[in-house]
Amino acid sequence: MPSFEILITFFIATMLFAYMPGPAMLYATAQTIARGRRAGWLAALGIHLGGYVHVIAAALGLALLFKAIPVFYFILKFAGAAYLIFLGIKMFRTKKSASAVDMKTVQKTPKQAFWESVTVEVLNPKTALFFVAFLPQFSDPSAAFPIWIQLLVLGTIVNIMFSSADITCVLLADKMTAFLKKSLAAGRLAQKIGGSILVVLGLNIALSRQ
Repeated sequence: MPSFEILITFFIATMLFAYMPGPAMLYATAQTIARGRRAGWLAALGIHLGGYVHVIAAALGLALLFKAIPVFYFILKFAGAAYLIFLGIKMFRTKKSASAVDMKTVQKTPKQAFWESVTVEVLNPKTALFFVAFLPQFSDPSAAFPIWIQLLVLGTIVNIMFSSADITCVLLADKMTAFLKKSLAAGRLAQKIGGSILVVLGLNIALSRQ
């Protein structure tokens, strides 16, 4: 593996990137606000598992296709943005808040948050490009382990540290919105806020030049 000095730099850089506000943090926050703490936890878990798709892709060199064939990047980018906007509108238009629906529906909603989160993360090409650009900077061709194993290990560490930031957002969002659960009107407002965040996030990704 890389030298101790390189690894220290790696951990510092990763921590700085992890706690910079980004799409995953906003998405986990939106799910927590609109659907509650359990949905937020499952959203963070879904983002984490979806991140491993990009880690493996980077380790195997598959993400380099985005640079070789730019159209793949834009297809995935707009698919992800459209999916976020769809989820936001769907959440925004829901007529019943979590406190008004029956228990069966409440149990289904967090599970939906999990699978939606996996999809959102997998459809985010910027994550793939980040791993491709970031991880090789801290690999060592002369190390005992081959490059792909180094990228896999480093990518796993990055994914875990990024997930710690998502979990922090879930905890903070849950604390800030605890009072919203006390009334139907407040619960409806929480859904509107969560849905609005997703729509804005999707539009930002679609209109981004990168």
